[in-house]
Amino acid sequence: MSGMLFLCATPIGNLQDMTPRVIETLRQVDLIAAEDTRNSRKLLTHFEISTPMTSYHEYNKVEKAYVLIEKMRQGKNIALITDAGTPAISDPGEVLVRMCQEAGIKVTSLPGPAALITALTLSGLSTRRFCFEGFLPADKKEKREVLQSMENEHRTMIFYEAPHHLVRTLEEFYEVVGDRKITLCRELTKKFETVMPTTLAKALEYYKEETPRGEYVLVLEGKSREETLQEERESWQTMSLEEHMQFYEEKGMDRKAAMKQVAKDRGVSKREIYQELLQKDEN
Repeated sequence: MSGMLFLCATPIGNLQDMTPRVIETLRQVDLIAAEDTRNSRKLLTHFEISTPMTSYHEYNKVEKAYVLIEKMRQGKNIALITDAGTPAISDPGEVLVRMCQEAGIKVTSLPGPAALITALTLSGLSTRRFCFEGFLPADKKEKREVLQSMENEHRTMIFYEAPHHLVRTLEEFYEVVGDRKITLCRELTKKFETVMPTTLAKALEYYKEETPRGEYVLVLEGKSREETLQEERESWQTMSLEEHMQFYEEKGMDRKAAMKQVAKDRGVSKREIYQELLQKDEN
């Protein structure tokens, strides 16, 4: 009978966030695959866990996955842990999960800390709809595409960033979306936890004097509905009334429905649109 893979979330800073279920699972599995065995050894020692470890990281994620899957096929149970937080989120663990599923190996997740969710709940920004981008791509073309997609993103956006890239990233955000609200989080769950709700402009001003320290989670406000409506109204104003009507009629609207929509776009009454069209027809 095949073994299975356990995704075990570990603390992002405060050791008391380790769940009893994760501790018990790490004690009972046959092997723990860790992103950095030296770093994880400290965690396991703290909780008196003596299970053998092996490395599983970005640079061996595919070839090592085959080795781990073979062990599970032989009946071994394996736990996957990352340096901090939940495995497979902005982490090579996603490759192992996918390959396990393709191989018919059962995978389960033991929930626990995740920096992106912790930061989102502390941000003061909308939590109803959000998207996680992780670290911006290193490839310039791919990075440009991600940044451009942010311009019309209505959801709250969450990013990870290293201190030496922080200022440049904030500058790139400002260039794309203007002066939006942003919350910068660092040292989450630790003694010197810092949550800084501000704006992009103020953040850039602040880091002219202060040197960024530690890993950051950036929670950026999405584009507001009011901002979108204002941009649409401005774009409609560049069209003639006839062009505006034609735009909707070519989409299949009858003339009455088109007039109603044009009036809504321009923030006027349908009667005003009707009268203006009538005058133009008479002329």
